[in-house]
Amino acid sequence: MFLLSPPGVYRPQDDTSLLLEALVRERLATGARVLDVGTGSGALALAAARLGSARVTAVDASRRAVLTARINALLARRRVRVHRGDLFAPVTGRTFDLVLANPPYVPSPHRHLPRRGPALAWDAGRDGRAVLDRICHTVPQLLRPGGVVLIVHSGLCDPERTARVLESSGLNAGITARRHVPFGPVMRERAAWLRAQGLLRPGEEREELAVVRGERVI
Repeated sequence: MFLLSPPGVYRPQDDTSLLLEALVRERLATGARVLDVGTGSGALALAAARLGSARVTAVDASRRAVLTARINALLARRRVRVHRGDLFAPVTGRTFDLVLANPPYVPSPHRHLPRRGPALAWDAGRDGRAVLDRICHTVPQLLRPGGVVLIVHSGLCDPERTARVLESSGLNAGITARRHVPFGPVMRERAAWLRAQGLLRPGEEREELAVVRGERVI
């Protein structure tokens, strides 16, 4: 599938691929309502739209990403509603059968989260959980009975903690996929700082990615 991914828009990478595999395993029913948060180029939103003719909504904080996702949906001839906004704000009051999340999760030495620019797609506070925890605490309210959330992020951010937070918010949760991949450009640039924080071992040059699945059973 060809996708436009201009500078400043998060390109589909290993985390996208791992989340896509988890998405395919869900076997969406015809007409399922899907939300893709942090859609970037729209790769996962478009994949969902092809599965079971799902009704897909996508959200991103970046204006450039929103425009790119809309263009990619037009080129793919798939109906995807793309909104710009902060996480779930554009879909307040709505519920979904499936929520996909590939949020910013790279631990950052910077005190404040970025407000614009490409770092919006990866900077996530000192422990990498500034966005993750917000998603975990809020997403149960957006799931219909039997609804599922799939979240992909780095092992540096403690996938077990993500599962515990989802459980504490009322979902059945667990880690359903893991993959080790070579460092990308951001991880390579921050490797020395991450080692100084105790988040990487000396000589470690591969990152673990994990998918956490939560399901609303009531």
